[in-house]
Amino acid sequence: MINSLFSKDLPRSRIVTCTLLLLLMAMLVAPIAIGGLTIMSVFVKVAIFVVLVGSFDLLLGYTGMISFAHTMYFGIGAYGTGIALKSMGASWEAIAIGFLSAALLSFVIAVAVGLFSMRTKTIFFAMITLAVANAFAVLVNQFYTITGGHDGLIFQIPRILKPAFVIIPRDVFGVPINGTTLSYYGILLISGLLFLLMLRIVNSPFGRVLQAIRENELRAEALGFNVLGHRVVVSCIAAVLACVAGALNALWLRFVGPEVTLDLQVMLDVLLIVVIGGMGTLYGAVIGAGVFVLAETYLQSAIAYIAPMIQETPMLSVIIHPDRWVFWLGILFVVSVYYFPEGIVGRLRNRAIKRAATKKWMRW
Repeated sequence: MINSLFSKDLPRSRIVTCTLLLLLMAMLVAPIAIGGLTIMSVFVKVAIFVVLVGSFDLLLGYTGMISFAHTMYFGIGAYGTGIALKSMGASWEAIAIGFLSAALLSFVIAVAVGLFSMRTKTIFFAMITLAVANAFAVLVNQFYTITGGHDGLIFQIPRILKPAFVIIPRDVFGVPINGTTLSYYGILLISGLLFLLMLRIVNSPFGRVLQAIRENELRAEALGFNVLGHRVVVSCIAAVLACVAGALNALWLRFVGPEVTLDLQVMLDVLLIVVIGGMGTLYGAVIGAGVFVLAETYLQSAIAYIAPMIQETPMLSVIIHPDRWVFWLGILFVVSVYYFPEGIVGRLRNRAIKRAATKKWMRW
């Protein structure tokens, strides 16, 4: 049953499997065991990035296309939901209308961009998507009365998702079970289902064709596959998935702005996570998102904890300082890429496959 649930695409590595299980258990237990909005926000960001990065990996890792417009669809989902809630009030109807409108717009733009630019080479396609994303960001800032411009939008969400909505009158282990808890587990559930959906896509005949296009476009076309059609379809799927991630992000933050959705830094974060986790493996999106978000959140605190121990050493106290946590974050990424050129999951899975093949050969 588990094998079918994961589309017969299990991690294949014990280390990856154990890491995924630990991360899943932490995400499920942390709100009750630890409590506090901080830890919940960290794991919500991980869950949202799993969907966003996984959908981007459908393009980059499985099809071989580099799109810099992916965070544009993320922003469309966030803005569509936020604008609807701002103008129509905090209701489920507003969420539905906002999300469906955003998903439709993402689909239309993905089709238009795909048909217009996917006949070009990879680098030109990347530049076209970058231009489209920048144009959309400019439009968002120009339509200040609708989008809030640089300031963004603050809006209300349905009462059942607010902290004031009490689900269980008594605290569980000292932690209140309220609307925020419901939002947290709802986002985790949706992200998990979308992850399983992406696994199903990449392990379907459609996904196999995408991988064939990635390996050799001319050979795939010679075999009779419609390369352009497959690319447009996967681009639309990735766009809608990114749109869902944006809507979830907006509902959790109750805020939408260009810096948290459309900024180039968000796109760079997505690229880093893909490289860290491993391209062409959706489990890499999970591991990469976990490593990136946890390092980004807690690395400065860890350095602040270590700094007093070495303050008597002049050179180390200057280098290992909480204000220089970004430097150490960069070092961490460089080291991970150096030792895991195929990504963490890619390296571990390949090693496990080689080890299994060696054992099989020795038995033979």
